[in-house]
Amino acid sequence: MGLATISLIALLVAIVLSCTTTINVGLLAMVFAWIIGVYWGGMEIKVIRAGFPTDLFLTLAGVTLLFAQAQVNGTLERLTHHGVNLCRGNAGLMPIMFFLLALAIATVGAGNIAGAALVAPMAMAAAGRVKIPAIVMTIMVAHGAIGGALSPFSPTGIIVANLMAKMGLGGREWQTYSFNLLACAVMAVFGFLVFGGWRLFQRSYHEKYEPPAEAISFERRHWITLAVIAALVISVIFFRVDVGMGAFAGVAVLTVLRTSDEVAAIRAMPWSVILMVCGVTVLTSLLEKTGGMELFSTLLARLATERTINGVIGFVTGLVSIYSSTSGVVLPAFLPAVPQLVEKLGGGEPLAISWSMIIGGHLVDGSPLSTIGAICVASAPVSVDRRVLFNKALYWGLSMSIAGALICQIFFGLLR
Repeated sequence: MGLATISLIALLVAIVLSCTTTINVGLLAMVFAWIIGVYWGGMEIKVIRAGFPTDLFLTLAGVTLLFAQAQVNGTLERLTHHGVNLCRGNAGLMPIMFFLLALAIATVGAGNIAGAALVAPMAMAAAGRVKIPAIVMTIMVAHGAIGGALSPFSPTGIIVANLMAKMGLGGREWQTYSFNLLACAVMAVFGFLVFGGWRLFQRSYHEKYEPPAEAISFERRHWITLAVIAALVISVIFFRVDVGMGAFAGVAVLTVLRTSDEVAAIRAMPWSVILMVCGVTVLTSLLEKTGGMELFSTLLARLATERTINGVIGFVTGLVSIYSSTSGVVLPAFLPAVPQLVEKLGGGEPLAISWSMIIGGHLVDGSPLSTIGAICVASAPVSVDRRVLFNKALYWGLSMSIAGALICQIFFGLLR
């Protein structure tokens, strides 16, 4: 058995384990890369270490630490409360407001999981009080958070931008974000209508939920945090400041001014996701060196033709993402195969295939088997039958693998 085959089997094992166990596959992936590269391939250990994505690690660490500080000191929670008050009791506007709120929080840099975690508890509680169908609110919150996932300031957006830049497809961050947001918005509207959300505009809710004033008022530390986040966004967009280093600078400012508990913020960082992404990247780097990536692209090419690849790859990544981490496992494993996949197919548009992978992988994340969908289901009030909600959300997530395939085939199939 050749080294390429062994390394590819290791990647497939890592993907399967990510779907069926709670083991952090990033840890296993790095061990696989070390054993296969050094003891089977005769490589020096420094060759394996070179596959560790140092730039990506620093960027993720900086951005997630900054928004962990904003979460720990209550800034993001207060933004959520004030967003809710804008609905003014209209039941039909509430799911839309929570969609926009989750989208905004994810877009500015908190990421899709943080956006869902901050918005879902309040959204699902509001759904219980106002008699909004729980599945409607689940779909709106989940797709709002997923729609903001690929912002250049969010962890997933940073991961995708890094992977695409390595393929020579850099500089498309806002296009990628826009396509994903458009797909999520379309499916959110579809779900809203299918499950009866349009009827909610005929109803009003007059009992206003008023948390204690101190729980929603902005204090000095919150204004400073918002100013730092705004400064980071402006500096990255207009002055091309490195987002990772800019985030670390923001962290330093907030720490020096004592606006947040940096120890609690460090603990709140998504270390498991960072380890997962970096570990799988080390293994995929080994695949590129051993020829395993070429073998992987050959297998993918057998599933489709040049004309059908966008729909097929959207469906495959969506189906795998239902059970696995989209940003931590699926995209780091699939995206690097795009150039060789195009070569094996004898044609195709690399950007279109990349976007198909990204959108197909993200649309299904409202499934309760994914973190975002699970947060929404877990946040449902006691008046809701969570087993029924779980099943509905699962069916919705599974259907999104088909919807994603159709969207990618119809829309990206035009890019030739």
